[in-house]
Amino acid sequence: MDPLSSLLSGIRAEGSVVSHAVLTVPWIIRFSDAAPLTMISVLRGGGTLLLPDGTERVVGEGDTAIVRGPVPFHLADHPATVNSPHTAYEIACFTANEECTAQELGGIRWDTGSKEATALIVGAYRASGHRHERLLRALPSVLVVKEDAEVCAWLETAAADAAQRSAGSQALMDRLLDWALVCTLRTWFDKAGTDAPSWYRGLADPVLAPALQAFHDRPAQAWTVASLAAQSGVSRALFAKRFTQLMGRPPVAYLTECRLDEAAALLTETNLGIAQIARSVGYADAFGFSAAFKRHKGLSPSMFRAAAASTGTGSLQPG
Repeated sequence: MDPLSSLLSGIRAEGSVVSHAVLTVPWIIRFSDAAPLTMISVLRGGGTLLLPDGTERVVGEGDTAIVRGPVPFHLADHPATVNSPHTAYEIACFTANEECTAQELGGIRWDTGSKEATALIVGAYRASGHRHERLLRALPSVLVVKEDAEVCAWLETAAADAAQRSAGSQALMDRLLDWALVCTLRTWFDKAGTDAPSWYRGLADPVLAPALQAFHDRPAQAWTVASLAAQSGVSRALFAKRFTQLMGRPPVAYLTECRLDEAAALLTETNLGIAQIARSVGYADAFGFSAAFKRHKGLSPSMFRAAAASTGTGSLQPG
């Protein structure tokens, strides 16, 4: 499994949809889910994202924004609206008293009647385990990608259908949002150039891509720099040099990081024993695995698992 697919496997839109919010100025929405990621697609109209660090980001028709959590943030029709009379809304789908399945969400209308109002699709993403944390570290606090008109029209049609609460509409929107998240991230990574994470850039490199794909498909195999170079059909020296230049660290350091990240996910998501996890991520014995894990993560595997369980969610929160 390629790195992006693996990292996204622990994050899903599940019952977290404001399928078609239509807003008339002046308005402000507070997003208080503490979700790892929130995605906002502007079908019509627009507004300004207001982040706690003071960042303001204008989003208009056709824009999809992804905001990295878990700190609450706002979306307003205009920054000045904060200090003037306005209609205030709140989206908190993950709270104990969630209203996201109600026909109305905190007063937000779900109709498609007004063509002059702002229309949004919003998805807040739940996370399990540790896989998503590496993805979050690669993202800015907010990113914006422009969608074409045909995609927006299709999304609006799907949202309008979901708003009718017909059979399967919630599952349809959940899967639609999962699909949209992958597409938006891929588009942003493609445009980010050197700002994209090294693991993404590596998969686009003709020399490194075959070796990276082979490693991520079979992480338990006893890979060496020489065997990875053979996958790419180049010399060991050339492979090691190119890998270090593009990925920012030597091949062995990258393999170790990926294996221990996968081990952290297995510790929080499964009941597998330490020895089983060690073998599944490419370590011959539990002792060597435990020593490497503690060196890189600061806790032994058993202590890491216990600390994750103590949060009550099965995962440690990203710093």
